Amino acid sequence: MAKKPTYRQKKLTFMDIVKGNFLNRDEVKIHYKYFLLVFVLMMMMIYSNHLVSQKIERVNELKEQTEEYKSRNAYAQSKLIKVKMESELGKEVIGDSLITLENHPHKLLIKLDSTDAKTK
Repeated sequence: MAKKPTYRQKKLTFMDIVKGNFLNRDEVKIHYKYFLLVFVLMMMMIYSNHLVSQKIERVNELKEQTEEYKSRNAYAQSKLIKVKMESELGKEVIGDSLITLENHPHKLLIKLDSTDAKTK
């Protein structure tokens, strides 16, 4: 019986992987379709992760906008309540036949003389 020739493969080292020499081996050439499939799946995974991160950024922007609009709405509602109270107060004043002042009232300051302060 004749012995089959055995091919002794060189042991795969870290530097072979870094340099890319492992791609020239016979096992890889046989199974290149599987390596290509793994590569395509990895690229799809990276791309889908990129899309998800874009959507998260968009959602955060929309949340900030909603907070801004909520604060604007609260401010507008407080102004509206104030205007309604003023109009109700105006109706009450007219009902009591009171009118608004044309001139603002003056503040009176009374100074005490030094002689009056000693007698007290």
